[in-house]
Amino acid sequence: MSEAFCVTVEVSLREGIADPEGLTIERALPALGFNGVSDVRVGKRLCFRVHAVGEAEAHRQVEAMCERFLANPVIEEVGISLRPAT
Repeated sequence: MSEAFCVTVEVSLREGIADPEGLTIERALPALGFNGVSDVRVGKRLCFRVHAVGEAEAHRQVEAMCERFLANPVIEEVGISLRPAT
């Protein structure tokens, strides 16, 4: 019997990969009065539910989704968290 899991996937650029969006934000913040901000990195967060037979199978499914579609494993890192859906 399958269970539902709430999934959060955090995708960010790997260390050493240029982040032009983060650099643009970093350069704009002082003009808005926010000084002292550095090392801005931009990523994305995906939240969804997945149904699977157990947490291990849910995690395997989400890893496969990330490798095939949700992230570019060459330049991005992925963090996955699961919790039982209520």
